[in-house]
Amino acid sequence: MQAILDQALAALNNVILGKEPQLKMILACLLAKGHLLIEDFPGMGKTTLAKAVAKVLGLGFQRIQFTSDLLPADILGVSIFEKKSDQFQFRPGPIFAQLILADEINRATPKAQGALLEAMEEYQVTVDGDTHLLPKPFFVIATQNPHSQMGTFALPEAQLDRFLMRLSLGYPDPEAERKIIMGHDRRALIEELHPVLSVEHIFKLQLLVRQVSVSEALLDYVQRLVHTTRFDNQFGHGLSPRGALGLVRASQAWAYVNHRQYVLPEDVQVVLPAVIDHRVIGQLDNRGVTSSKMSDYLLASVDVVA
Repeated sequence: MQAILDQALAALNNVILGKEPQLKMILACLLAKGHLLIEDFPGMGKTTLAKAVAKVLGLGFQRIQFTSDLLPADILGVSIFEKKSDQFQFRPGPIFAQLILADEINRATPKAQGALLEAMEEYQVTVDGDTHLLPKPFFVIATQNPHSQMGTFALPEAQLDRFLMRLSLGYPDPEAERKIIMGHDRRALIEELHPVLSVEHIFKLQLLVRQVSVSEALLDYVQRLVHTTRFDNQFGHGLSPRGALGLVRASQAWAYVNHRQYVLPEDVQVVLPAVIDHRVIGQLDNRGVTSSKMSDYLLASVDVVA
């Protein structure tokens, strides 16, 4: 299974240039059964990335463009009365796919954003009192523009906590950007991609990730990190139990993606910023602002060995 995972990573590297660490993190997020939030400026390749991931992983794909007038029914679906059957029939919305791209999620109102809460946590949606199961695997990749841009609504804490990881692609390095400028259109390259993994492969990989060994000493380290977020006065609020569990799962997945069957403290340290920086905030400083990189403070404050 490691070999086929490496093939998927190689295929993605051919389309998304110079971003192998981020691509590994995305695969780790999926294998840990999490959801992903990508925050970056427009034009950085977020949509291209999501489409390439869906194609290589062999997943059914739907893109939902979040706008200020988007309604929950536009995402979940709606019940329509059918005269022939004399009863209501549910028409599923675009959320009924294996990989959802929630594009520019913070341009929609909180009401529309909230339509994803049940789906991301329980893999089901409830419409008019009826519960409908979502296909599996179910993986949400949401993109958001920086809050400094006009027309954005900040995601509430409950929504942010549903995302296992938050990443930023950032600008490409000069060599990769030259290839992008002079090379083939990235969207055309996506059309040439072929599925490397199948749904069965993904299920098996997710099971293998859960079997990656986590020692008692490693769990002690994780719990010290979590404890610090809750009781150190530098933090506005601490990491939730869901966030603590996500940190362990993400560390297991990162270890597996990097060909190891056991978790090292370095694995925790690599995934920590992606897992906690959107979940915890720092106290206001004397300028009235908070730090967005509390993981840096946490790593410097907590020793690996007690």
